[in-house]
Amino acid sequence: MNLYRGNLILVNEQHAVREEAPQLTKMDGAWLERRAAVLLAELLKQVGARGEIALVSGWRSHKEQQQIWDNSMREHGEAFTRAFVAAAGHSEHQTGLAIDVGLRQEEIDFLRPAFPYEGVAQTFREAAPRFGFTQRYPEGKEAVTGIAHEPWHFRYVGAPHALIMQEYDWTLEEYVAFLHECPLRKRPLHFQKYGLDVLVSYCPAAREEELQKEAHQGPCAVSGNNVDGYIVTEWV
Repeated sequence: MNLYRGNLILVNEQHAVREEAPQLTKMDGAWLERRAAVLLAELLKQVGARGEIALVSGWRSHKEQQQIWDNSMREHGEAFTRAFVAAAGHSEHQTGLAIDVGLRQEEIDFLRPAFPYEGVAQTFREAAPRFGFTQRYPEGKEAVTGIAHEPWHFRYVGAPHALIMQEYDWTLEEYVAFLHECPLRKRPLHFQKYGLDVLVSYCPAAREEELQKEAHQGPCAVSGNNVDGYIVTEWV
């Protein structure tokens, strides 16, 4: 098990990327973690948007993220850059689990692509949680995420987590924090909706050996949270 790897790792200003991106695959010019790419393709197919939505930016290396930061500082200044660009080492794009999307048009703003709350963009947004994607930086949660409202930035967290986050209007920061109140085998989050019946719980890193034994008792998935422990998902 790896505390710094998995679909639910929290990457932000306080929590840096600790591991190299997992196996990547290229999709329409953007690199993504393999499972995320498969489900993004299914999502685009489901909403009939393959020709209308462009994949603007997926995985980025540390070097590329630093270049984007430096360029933005020169062109837009510090306030804009800190609002819309994560510092190198603290960007979700370095995980391979994040994707910036935009309406396909002749000119696309790389940092702030157009992705309105209407038309095919909204159809994509509404369907995204069913395929494991969440809009990572929603309006009104800027103080929580540390990033400005970004309608174009989506993060793969997997099933059932994107649906749970949608149901409770949680950002990934809020979800990871809440799960500390759901200790393994004591008080899991029981989610029954959309045809799902799952238990989600938290196990501190200090109990990793116990978790390894538990993981063999039934169908479950384990992700590090990149903070202090593991998130365990069990299908009932």
